[in-house]
Amino acid sequence: MRGRGNPNGLWFRALRKPKFQPPNYVFGPVWTVLYSAIAYAGYRIWRAPDSKQRSAALGLWAAQLILNGAWTPLFFGARKPRIALGDVIALDAAALAFTATAATVDKPAAAIIAPYLGWLGFATALNAKIVAKNPSALLK
Repeated sequence: MRGRGNPNGLWFRALRKPKFQPPNYVFGPVWTVLYSAIAYAGYRIWRAPDSKQRSAALGLWAAQLILNGAWTPLFFGARKPRIALGDVIALDAAALAFTATAATVDKPAAAIIAPYLGWLGFATALNAKIVAKNPSALLK
């Protein structure tokens, strides 16, 4: 199906979006920086001495990465913004839990994630607004 999984596709363009929706070209550079921060924070935790907190932080790091990776296929591929909203809310919780746990292992790793938490809050608000502004026929 043409445009599936594509923010420039017809389905996404037909959605009513909030005024604070950034242009599509913003997302690539932002996510490049954020994924670099996520990787570096995970690396710092992985390099920390073995402990229960380190193991918990690594598990949460993996969980948030899986949830992050699921969002795009849910929103764009399956065209299920409501389910994607549930995913991003779970992602918020996992990333916040990772940050709190990481702070007990390596404070700089937790600090590196702060912009990611901010962006996730923004992304959650954006997803929620798209769900609120569009009829169920478009969102299935």
